[in-house]
Amino acid sequence: METNRTLIAYYTVVRKDVVRMVRLWKQTFLPSMVTTVLYFIVFGSLIGSKLPPIHGVSYIMFIVPGLVMMQVIMNAYSNTSSALFMAKFQRNLEEMLVSPMPEWTIIGGYVTAGIVRGSITGVLVLGVGLFFTHLTLYSIPIIIAAFVLTCALFSLGGFLNAMFAESFDSISIIPTFVLTPMTFLGGVFYSIQQFPPFWQTVSLANPVLYMVNVFRYGFLGTSDVNIGLAFGVLLGLIALFLILILWLFKRGAGLKT
Repeated sequence: METNRTLIAYYTVVRKDVVRMVRLWKQTFLPSMVTTVLYFIVFGSLIGSKLPPIHGVSYIMFIVPGLVMMQVIMNAYSNTSSALFMAKFQRNLEEMLVSPMPEWTIIGGYVTAGIVRGSITGVLVLGVGLFFTHLTLYSIPIIIAAFVLTCALFSLGGFLNAMFAESFDSISIIPTFVLTPMTFLGGVFYSIQQFPPFWQTVSLANPVLYMVNVFRYGFLGTSDVNIGLAFGVLLGLIALFLILILWLFKRGAGLKT
């Protein structure tokens, strides 16, 4: 395809999914906001008011970046996994596969839509957080970079999940049994410096820890991990997922229901 036609195809894939998520805003955006309000009320205001500061900031201020990142992860992942599986289920994906669209157009379109949903959700959740506390901005470039890279990583993860999902139930297995434990154990509600040395080391095996901490560093200027290492983990996982998905696409693996 010519470059302009390829870009039109890419734009069409993105636009279709973005229009869908906006029309279904009560299902795509509202639940995250309601859930976050409950977290702020219970953990931030009721429990957090009785806890000592962490890294020199109040507990509620400490957990805001983690709560934002938690919703970003879930929404970016679920958007791509559900959209791609629906395309497989309705046979829309087959139409794209037989067209002259290159593989990157299809992958990039769905991943971009996941980034859009994750970003919108993150901004909304951050806005909710400002009703409960104030935030400082230590480094806007780090905040944006962490935001976009995390959305891209979990959008790719959702894409990979949907490629092999055989039913709608299969889509919910990873968020329920993998992502939820990883986020809750990824430093959202605590600093790993509060752990004994052994459990600090164990926590470093959780990739979500790096994403939460680099995002928190952008706001508060404090982190439990090295920021360069955190970005290295993000970029490395993105490259790994992208190479794997492209390889599977060329083999035609998991592209039919």
